[in-house]
Amino acid sequence: MSLPFWKYTRYATEAFPLVDRQWPDRELTEHPIWCSTDLRDGNQALVRPMDIARKRRMFDLLCEIGIKEIEAGFPSASRADFDFLRSIIDSDAIPDDVTIAVLTPAREGLIERTFEAIEGAPRCIVHLYNSTSTAQRRVVFRMSREEIAGLALAGVRQCRELADTVGPSIRFEYTPESFDGTEDDFALELCEMVFDGWGPPEGEKVILNLPTTVERFTPNVYAD
Repeated sequence: MSLPFWKYTRYATEAFPLVDRQWPDRELTEHPIWCSTDLRDGNQALVRPMDIARKRRMFDLLCEIGIKEIEAGFPSASRADFDFLRSIIDSDAIPDDVTIAVLTPAREGLIERTFEAIEGAPRCIVHLYNSTSTAQRRVVFRMSREEIAGLALAGVRQCRELADTVGPSIRFEYTPESFDGTEDDFALELCEMVFDGWGPPEGEKVILNLPTTVERFTPNVYAD
């Protein structure tokens, strides 16, 4: 019995008109910056999520093996994540060469909660995200492209305002969630808009995270 492949349609995307591809020939000459996400279980609905003591053992191990960027939690999604962040900040447990990262949806109250969790951190990456795919816009949020863009822009502006009260130790990361289900032009528009909204000073890098949340096309399309 064969699989019912006829039930599924080909991913509807136009091929990128690239005739001068350079990425297949590029080679890495320096190591990448590794960011651990092992501690972020606040929104994963685990049967037995880590408590603060287990999180601390994992954090110390990650620091010991040399990870320099560690996503330490999702503070607006879990009391344990919030309390763990406060514990490592208040006890000065973050090494001088380690940057912690936190994840937050583009929602006003959750962003405020996130900045409460990281107050006093020596260095932090604030990772903002919102859903952008055609399916989620239509089915989940029932919002237009303009409304989704407004949500992202409001989120990044709030992050900037709160970051200015904390100091220059805050770096910024943005994710158009379900990127591979988002129109190419809209994803680009969102990333450029968010970059401008953050307004990084000269020399500061903004991290753009483009997740292939659900595999929907072959790697060559994603790479292009």
